Amino acid sequence: MRDVDTSLPPPRYVAAASAGNDGQAPASGYAVTVIEAILWDFGGVFTTSPFEAFNRFEAAHGLPENFIRTVNSTNIHDNAWAKFESSEIDVDEFDGAFRREAEAHGHSVRGKDVLALLAGEFRPRMARVLTECKTHYKVGCITNNMKNTPTQASTTPAPNPERAARTAAILDEFDVVVESSVEGIRKPDPRIYRLACDRLGVAPENAVFLDDLGINLKPARAMGMITIKVVTEGQAIADLERATGLKFP
Repeated sequence: MRDVDTSLPPPRYVAAASAGNDGQAPASGYAVTVIEAILWDFGGVFTTSPFEAFNRFEAAHGLPENFIRTVNSTNIHDNAWAKFESSEIDVDEFDGAFRREAEAHGHSVRGKDVLALLAGEFRPRMARVLTECKTHYKVGCITNNMKNTPTQASTTPAPNPERAARTAAILDEFDVVVESSVEGIRKPDPRIYRLACDRLGVAPENAVFLDDLGINLKPARAMGMITIKVVTEGQAIADLERATGLKFP
């Protein structure tokens, strides 16, 4: 675990936007709170969402739209994806388990083919926002990931070294990184949010959390966090400005 920076400025008292049920900050509904930490998901926040790649794959292979997401959202606490992100199964076991689950929905898709779609494009502005936030707050990452890499499964013997370096540079900015594949628990299990807060030394009600999946935001919001659903980079940064009172270039 990284050492938490204790030289930060005092906590900021801001009129922070309260998140709606979908995880997005509304135009009204402000409440004064103390923000001490910003927590971030990785994939879909610092990189573009894999959902577009899923849809392209589905179109190319004659699958129903959102078929992959349908498989992943069935039995979410005990399906192949959940077990893989919690390191209960390895990549070869996931390959077969996902295929069987897909076949139960009417189409055969190998798990490894899906893993190859996960790498999105980096969002450099979001990375700069993280650097700026680090000068004001404690910063942490909560990521559901696969063993051997913090952001995407190692499905090839020679991962892209440039991508690995860019990923490492972003992760090095965080005071704390909590990975599902290391801890054996994954979002949306409330324990993983509590673990991140405990390691940062903050209460959940003094934290902001950004994620691209509403299902992952609901437990954080129930714990008292300000939650921001990342739909686009610009929208998420604007919501973070509103939550913190900061302005980002």
